Amino acid sequence: MSIITLKGINKVYRTKEIETLALENVNMDVEKGEFLSVMGPSGCGKSTLLNMIGLLDEPTSGTVMLNGINTDGMRDRELAVFRNKMIGFIFQSFHLINSLNVMDNVEIPLIYRRVPAAERKQRVAIARAIVCNPEIILADEPTGNLDSKMGGEIMEILHKLNKEERRTIVMVTHNEEQAKQTSRTLRFFDGRQIQ
Repeated sequence: MSIITLKGINKVYRTKEIETLALENVNMDVEKGEFLSVMGPSGCGKSTLLNMIGLLDEPTSGTVMLNGINTDGMRDRELAVFRNKMIGFIFQSFHLINSLNVMDNVEIPLIYRRVPAAERKQRVAIARAIVCNPEIILADEPTGNLDSKMGGEIMEILHKLNKEERRTIVMVTHNEEQAKQTSRTLRFFDGRQIQ
């Protein structure tokens, strides 16, 4: 069964001077438990694709379905609740909140789920992206800023989550060797799927 389905996804960013087509007619299905890598040159739409899957941005046209649920027309609050239950994010640039300490940054998803304080404290050591046991993990260049040893350790964790816990992972990478270790590779160029 497909846990992620994108149908006819187009994303256009407009300013007064220019219109940029970030994604063009993207159609894809990701099966539950699959580890998919997404590759392509910088600026080809890879991160935009993750933002569509992660419900952080809306397509200009097309449909995003997660776990069989059509997300079209969901309000911001509904999207936030759905995102919190279904998706964990691993960003290259971390996206931590500077005014919060590490514990508070890790606790944020648990607070939104109304998990009691004592239980939050027990789970602080677990990475924020996987603390709520999301069905889908979206990883945007998770090893991009790391040395090869640490990058290898991150990949081991992702493979363990995928194989042992059947988490569905969509990972953007520029690393061909890492992509070869995944179930399938989807390649993009200028906002279009080329493979």
